[in-house]
Amino acid sequence: MPPLVYRFVVNGELGPRYASAFEGMRISPSGGKTEISGAIVDQAHLHGLLDRINPLGLTLYSITPVDNENGAAGAQAPLPASS
Repeated sequence: MPPLVYRFVVNGELGPRYASAFEGMRISPSGGKTEISGAIVDQAHLHGLLDRINPLGLTLYSITPVDNENGAAGAQAPLPASS
């Protein structure tokens, strides 16, 4: 099975210094949020990326599986707001 492409959106506009934390992913800041997208090879990879978000002080806004790297959206899975 080929890797699935996911789009993570975090609050805040991330700069280039975050590139190493999300190696192999595309980081696109805009409008007060940052989209982090790319191929996820398996569940361990997905959980590894999720485990990096909180220690960096980032707030996860949403995770969306996409049909391809051009951004065609699949079913969106928004996360509840943290308190």
